[in-house]
Order: sequence, then C-alpha cells, then structure tokens
Amino acid sequence: MSLMQLFLRLMLDTSFSERDRPLVYRRRKKGERGFTLTELMVVIFIIGLLATVVMINVLPSQDRAMVTKARADIATLETALEQYRLDNLTYPASTDGLNALVTPPPALAQPERYRRGGYVKRLPEDPWGRPYNYQAPGPNGKAFDVWSLGADGAPGGTDENADIRSDG
Repeated sequence: MSLMQLFLRLMLDTSFSERDRPLVYRRRKKGERGFTLTELMVVIFIIGLLATVVMINVLPSQDRAMVTKARADIATLETALEQYRLDNLTYPASTDGLNALVTPPPALAQPERYRRGGYVKRLPEDPWGRPYNYQAPGPNGKAFDVWSLGADGAPGGTDENADIRSDG
C-alpha cells in the first residue's frame, strides 16, 4: 500500500471510530475551532520569507529614489537661481545663500526688481533632512554650485554617501 493510499484511507474511511484514529487525524468536535500550532508556525514562516524578499528588493530602490529626489531638487533650485539672476542681474551672494530665493536679501542693490513671493515657496531639505549647500561663484568657473552632502552628511564619500551635485 502506497503512502498516498494510506493517507486517503485514514482521511476518508469512516469505519474507524474516533478513539481508534490517531490524534493527528482526529476530526474536530462540533465546538472546536482554530488552527494548530503547526499551521500557525508554517504561516508565520512563509510571511517571514516573503517579508525578507520584499525588503531585499525594496531597500536599494529607496536609496536610488533619495538620490534622484536630491538631483530633482537641485535642478529646481538651479532654475530658481537663473530666474533670480534674470530679474536681479546677479546671483545671490554665498553669504545670502539659498534663502535669497525665498526672501529678498538685505544687501540687494535694487529691491524693486525682486519677484513678489520669491522664486520658490519654501526651500526644500535634502532627502536626509539637511539643507542644500550653495556657493557663488562655484568651482571650475561655474557661476554657482548647489549640492547635497549625501546620506552621511560629510563631504566626499561613495555610493549613497557621495556628494550630489547637478550634472551640468
């Protein structure tokens, strides 16, 4: 007799009395409900496996998304800086920083040229909760530079800890 035949016989054969059946195969009484400990452990194990697979696939995506958001914020700030220059004929000084995009700097030569409401509604923070950095003039002959220090908040670094600057 094969294992499958034995299993089917035990499960379907009603000639056994309840007390003759092995405890594992005993049918539940009318008032009994619930799951066995084994069933619960199997379900918990499967949920744990699925959670592990999801976490392994999702966490690297979050790092990439944070870098992409930082690049998008920097591009937005650079566009606002260009609009500021078109209106005021110069970029904000490094001492005024990016706050010059929200409120007119006190040393502005012609305050009437400053756009009412500013150039951005509010300054974004980088994805790690720190303000973006600004320098005018920028390195290598650029008019300005806007950057984030990355995940570690320190200059330099590699991967997600690398400084994030615009491509241009």
